[in-house]
Amino acid sequence: MIAQSFNYEAPNTLSEAISLLQKYGDEAKILSGGHSLIPMMKLRFATPECLIDINGIPGLSHIREEGGVLKIGALTREAEVEHSDLLKKHFPIFADVTKLIADPQVRNRGTLGGNLAHGDAANDHPAVMLALNATVIATGPDGERAIPIDEFFFGFYMTALQPDEILTEIQIPIPGGRTGSAYHKLERKVGDYATAGVAVQLTLDDSGNCSAIGIGLTNVNPTPLRAVRSEAALLGKPITDASIAEAAQYAAEDCSPSSDLRGSEEYKRAMVAVLVKRMIHKAMERAGR
Repeated sequence: MIAQSFNYEAPNTLSEAISLLQKYGDEAKILSGGHSLIPMMKLRFATPECLIDINGIPGLSHIREEGGVLKIGALTREAEVEHSDLLKKHFPIFADVTKLIADPQVRNRGTLGGNLAHGDAANDHPAVMLALNATVIATGPDGERAIPIDEFFFGFYMTALQPDEILTEIQIPIPGGRTGSAYHKLERKVGDYATAGVAVQLTLDDSGNCSAIGIGLTNVNPTPLRAVRSEAALLGKPITDASIAEAAQYAAEDCSPSSDLRGSEEYKRAMVAVLVKRMIHKAMERAGR
């Protein structure tokens, strides 16, 4: 199919883009990488009156460290994330996740901000950002506001972004001490959406107890899901085979997968449990280093 006709705008500044959002309201869509939006428009699942292309706006593509916080611009390409030495230093999880996103052609164009703003629980970055306790920066007519990642996703393809706001940056606190992170997803073929995916970041104190933990799940819930009971099973305790098994069981119980061509509900729950165990062990290995 072919997308219906639409107006195309390419503002040169963030304020221009926000003014266009105010003008068109719900009938506008932001275009960054376009790998989710354009296919939906071709199928007429999305029929915006106006596309606002923000790729020409300066200052929205960066990866930098400031005051113990890692800041990633919304227009930063997946390929830049994949090859960033700064990210590899603090968050090896990004090397895990980006190589599992589609293919090099998509990663050369797709953006981190677009991946999150799309609000799709099947995308990989939402679970990672939950595990990393990220904060999303949204910019609108009244300036910037910070949205904790746990308050960002609240419905099927729905986020906390207002119609006149643009996701401009992602901020991630840089953990101290012995911290490790890991992500993996089970997929039918290379580049497919996840049958199930799990992101983990954990920190060990001097006694070997878990002093901080984040676990996010991909594509096993209508919205990106934090495994709250799984985190509680590990936080403040030594990480043992028994506590890992408990965390895995809780994650499998608390997610809400649906049966489809990628597998049955029972199968997906079982795979969540397997991946939670594996990612905890991998994060612990990296923390030990």
